Parts: sequence; C-alpha cells; structure tokens
Amino acid sequence: MDHHTITIDQNSLALTGDLNLPPAPAGLVLFAHGSGSSRLSTRNRAVARHLNNIGLGTVLFDLLTADEERIDARTAQLRFDIPLLARRLTGAVDWLSARPTLATLPLGLFGASTGAAAALITSGERPRRVAAVVSRGGRPDLAQPALERVRAPTLLIVGGDDREVLALNRQALAALGAHGALHIVPGATHLFEEPGALEQVARLAGDWFLRHM
Repeated sequence: MDHHTITIDQNSLALTGDLNLPPAPAGLVLFAHGSGSSRLSTRNRAVARHLNNIGLGTVLFDLLTADEERIDARTAQLRFDIPLLARRLTGAVDWLSARPTLATLPLGLFGASTGAAAALITSGERPRRVAAVVSRGGRPDLAQPALERVRAPTLLIVGGDDREVLALNRQALAALGAHGALHIVPGATHLFEEPGALEQVARLAGDWFLRHM
C-alpha cells in the first residue's frame, strides 16, 4: 500500500489529504466528511481501510482549513455551508483529475452527514468524472435542487433507528429517481456505532463502488 500526504491547492487555500493506493487500484474514492469531522474521522478511516483491502484507492482530505475548523468548532456554521463544501470537493475532484497517475482511475465519492450533500452536488457538477456515489447517514436533502442533475449511481445508507434522517433520505431518493438506491441497516443509529453496523456500511460501499466503477 502506497501512502502519501497530499496538499490540494485551491485558490490560495491548502487543504491537507491522505492518499492511499493499493497495487493496481480498480478506482479511487474521494471522501467528504460530515458535520464537525475531518479526514481523521475514525468511521471514515474504517470504511477506507476496507476499500483499500478490496483494491480501491482512497483520498481523505479536510474540507476546511485549520483556521476554519477552529471557527466552526465555536459556531457550527461552516459545516452546514453546503455550497462552500461542494466547491471545495469539486475543486478536489479537479485537482485529482489533473494528476497524470490518478486521472485515468474511475472516481467515486463517499459522503457522510453534510458531506453527502456536497458529494451529490459535485456529482452533478462533474457527471463525466464521478462514476458512483455512496452516502453514509447523509443529508442528501441539503443538496436540493441539485439532485435532479445527479447521473451517477447513488447508494444511500441509513440506520433503521435514525428515523429523522431516514425520512429525509426517502425524500431525496424520490428526487434521484432511477439513479438512486436506499439501503437501511436495521437497528443502526446515526453514527452506526452498533456492533457490526459500520462493517456492513463498508461492505455495502465497497460492493457499490466495484459494481459501478
């Protein structure tokens, strides 16, 4: 496994990321973390490890700068600035696509919580580049009206006991139409902390990416 710490430059901003590439990767998955989280999210890293083990490369990067994260820790405002997060994520897609060693790899997006909304907006902005999207406990409803522009196969994974978010995902599924699918993990809550729940998320995500990338 090749590991690289990367710096994604965007209009004078430097966003730090972790790139992991297994030998001859079948594709690359870019993670968009959720509310109040970062590239160090233990849950996203657990999913990324599974994807690496089945032959997919992964990129986990910080959507906010260090200064912005300190502001967000006090105000909780930037984590819900979906247009900002989507611009950062789309910029990361373009940055990766400009790297000769990565440009030819099929690209998927994995979004959690508010990061899922950013992933869906980016998918609609880059339909020829994004091959598949997976949302974990996401808020795809925050991506309206961009959902109608999504063409990538999109899997929404929600805990069965995360009732409010499940209702919002059902609404988003209707907007996604034939491009969307919903999987409910029975007994799981928003963070998938129950035994075996996160492992199920990782398996579902891996199968989805391999099928569509």
